[in-house]
Amino acid sequence: MISIPITDNGVNRSSYQYLPPLDNPAASPNQSLLPLSAQVNDQDHLVVGGSDVVELVQRFGSPLYILDSETLETACRQYRQAFSQHYPGEALVLYASKAWSCLAVCALVAREGLGIDVVSGGELYTALQAGVSPEQIYFHGNNKSAEELRFAVETGCRIVVDNWLELETLAKLLETSDRRVPILLRLTPGIECHTHEYIRTGHLDSKFGFDPDRVESVFAFISKHPVLDCIGIHAHIGSQIFELQPHNDLSDVMVQWFAKAASYGLSLRELDLGGGLGICYTEADDPPSITAWVKTLCQGVIEACRARQLPLPRLLCEPGRSLIGPACVTAYTVGSQKQVPGIRNYVSVDGGMSDNPRPITYQSVYRAIAASKMSAPLSETAAIAGKHCESGDIVINQAQLPPLEAGDVIVIPGTGAYNYSMASNYNRVPRPAAVLVNQGEAQLILQRETYQDLIRQDCLPEFLKQA
Repeated sequence: MISIPITDNGVNRSSYQYLPPLDNPAASPNQSLLPLSAQVNDQDHLVVGGSDVVELVQRFGSPLYILDSETLETACRQYRQAFSQHYPGEALVLYASKAWSCLAVCALVAREGLGIDVVSGGELYTALQAGVSPEQIYFHGNNKSAEELRFAVETGCRIVVDNWLELETLAKLLETSDRRVPILLRLTPGIECHTHEYIRTGHLDSKFGFDPDRVESVFAFISKHPVLDCIGIHAHIGSQIFELQPHNDLSDVMVQWFAKAASYGLSLRELDLGGGLGICYTEADDPPSITAWVKTLCQGVIEACRARQLPLPRLLCEPGRSLIGPACVTAYTVGSQKQVPGIRNYVSVDGGMSDNPRPITYQSVYRAIAASKMSAPLSETAAIAGKHCESGDIVINQAQLPPLEAGDVIVIPGTGAYNYSMASNYNRVPRPAAVLVNQGEAQLILQRETYQDLIRQDCLPEFLKQA
């Protein structure tokens, strides 16, 4: 390996400047564009987790999700250490598995001492199969089916109740039972934050949670159904947030309900303040550090409890994106190119909206890095086009790139969250493989789908079969 200086050469800026600082254990992963282990080798290739990205593509195929163990583990530890430093009470960090749910990821974060939050029976099943203790699993969702609720009750996980139907269904499921089921209530706190409309969830006009004017009637209902053990309350105000003040405001709003619950004979013990901390998708993004975010949450809860003379609750949070987003890059192989004089140049890759639907869904912005030509000057501007039959399948509209040719490898950083988990088989394209890299070792954690996988669930009626 060679050490790469972080410099700015003016117009022809080198991709090297986006490597994370070397030997900086205090670096917050969510503030780094590339995984913490990223380096450049003497072949001028990007290296992640000690593995040459170009060689990984040759070995495992393309597109390829490359998940860096060091970055994910560091983020987990920074969250735990920050709570230990800034919160005198008990705390638990929950990995929001909707960001990326698979056996390996669930097992890794559980090994790091985190719990898991899930939003479907499938995510619950995955966490259990990965060996996560049911007591460390919190089941969210605004429309859990009766079957999912029954599954959750049987496993013994915590259920975050979102609405009246769910509350009444649980009470009915348990009416002949002598067991108590631990639940939290999801509340809508009415707090706005600056993020994409689709990922703001704390304001009043939201499909999630009980509105403030209904909370007392919910408390009254629970007080009459002792099978429902209401251990806490939950709120989530959105995702990819760079502001700290909304989280401080949330603490005060939520602690108010702790005092109100006591008047209904309920002893709340847990306060879950969700997640929302943003990450770097481009060098222009400037999110707070993990430690700064946790400190804000802790101080807000401590001050709100002190003002109302309440004991500190067990404090929970649910970082998903800021844990795993920066830990992954997606590698693509360059294919055809097209120049439209005076309008745009297109560089096509062998993936796109089926492995990363965020650009076409949220208009999300990413940065591309030429993994096979790391020191080449960024002298060209081009649209990176996906291979799908959609004009809108553009990964990046204006990417700064060196001259590329078919066979070159580029990577898109920050693709650990909501990429594989939202991937599809649009145009019957098999979903990519994923590898976990660490100190030069690469382990397959998701196999690449085959054409046979695509038709596995297909059923062909007898009358349509060829004689």
